[in-house]
Amino acid sequence: MDFQELVHSRRSVRGFADRAISKATIHEIIEDAKRAPSSMNSQPWHVHVLTGAPLDEVRRRNMEEMAAGKPSKRDIFTHGPYEGAHRQRQVDIAKQLFAAMGIARDDKAMRQDWVMRGFRQFDAPVSLVLTYDRVLDPGATCHFDLGALCYGIVLAAWNRGIGAVVNGQGIARSDIVREVASIPDDEAIMTCVALGYPDESFAANAVRSERVPAEEFVRYVGFD
Repeated sequence: MDFQELVHSRRSVRGFADRAISKATIHEIIEDAKRAPSSMNSQPWHVHVLTGAPLDEVRRRNMEEMAAGKPSKRDIFTHGPYEGAHRQRQVDIAKQLFAAMGIARDDKAMRQDWVMRGFRQFDAPVSLVLTYDRVLDPGATCHFDLGALCYGIVLAAWNRGIGAVVNGQGIARSDIVREVASIPDDEAIMTCVALGYPDESFAANAVRSERVPAEEFVRYVGFD
């Protein structure tokens, strides 16, 4: 695609068609994404690509633990609940998604089902688990680097007609992911990307999250 078309048409995909992605295609996506910049060219990232039985086990056990009220076990430090403007943006996208899916405000069962879909990585056929070298903790710089790689993955996939959603819920129990995928202890699990061809009949896939005007977060200094 034209670059502007690529970035402006991209949307998060949360419903996937029953269609496999070839290993060769995933390799191409990662080859494109690895051109992302990293601090001092450190390239601190690793990508663990899960599909089939291992991914099914991760999503089943992750969902069961979270449905049972077990605490999450992330490798990285995460913030508490969103507040202020961040919370409002979270609420706004939830309203859009629930409206698209016909989930009523007082329908607790359907809302809970939606949350569980997140812990199941939205039943995507492929999950890319992104990790970094733990020796780099505390990891603000390498987290930034993985963010660049992650966005590269999402765009490279979209350019091939493949949808993605960055899915921290999918690795809420990082201990389970590490065990099933045999991820070495010297790598810290950052997040995962659920990947698959979009199911165009899935209503939430039509949702586009809003972006605030640039004037609200950009300052120009030294310009005439």
